[in-house]
Amino acid sequence: MTKLLAGIAVAAVAALLGGTLYSIYALRSADVFAECRGGVVGGGDLGGPFTLIDQTGETVTDRQVITKPSLLYFGYTFCPDVCPLDNARNAEAVDLLAARGIEVTPVFISIDPARDTPEVMAAITKDLHPAMIGLTGSEAQVAAASGAYRTYYKKQETGDAYYLMDHSTFTYLVLPDVGFVDFFRRETRPGEMAERVACYVEAG
Repeated sequence: MTKLLAGIAVAAVAALLGGTLYSIYALRSADVFAECRGGVVGGGDLGGPFTLIDQTGETVTDRQVITKPSLLYFGYTFCPDVCPLDNARNAEAVDLLAARGIEVTPVFISIDPARDTPEVMAAITKDLHPAMIGLTGSEAQVAAASGAYRTYYKKQETGDAYYLMDHSTFTYLVLPDVGFVDFFRRETRPGEMAERVACYVEAG
């Protein structure tokens, strides 16, 4: 009887593992970008529509901005170190991709609309990269865009105009007609970023 129960238990575990492995395999088989994610099933309910104001003062939607593979970064122009470095890294990756014939748009979305007017965004994006799109908007518009990508930001209340902003530092890869496909951490180097982006573009 004990051996019978043990056999049944083993069979049940095997069936469960088999089902789990089949589910993972099926997901990966259906995911054309699986290899770009290093074998890890990715994607998810992240990203979505937004309406913001670009560096020229025009109101634009995500469909008007993301016409090519795009690298989205949420930050602010008064940021003393992190944002300039991350945006410069993204710009370098875009140049590496351009050298391979792959056009990618770097996008800088401000989480500090009180100071980051379209004029301010125009000046900073011009210095960072000629193809970079700078986006700002009302508090509500920025909050909606941030919420779509689940980013975090919070103003440090100092009572003056020199406040800093706490914020997350991911860069998001978004493809036209596909949406969000992956994100990059701060430690990702330009070359590695370019390789992964190229993988997504070529797989799509």
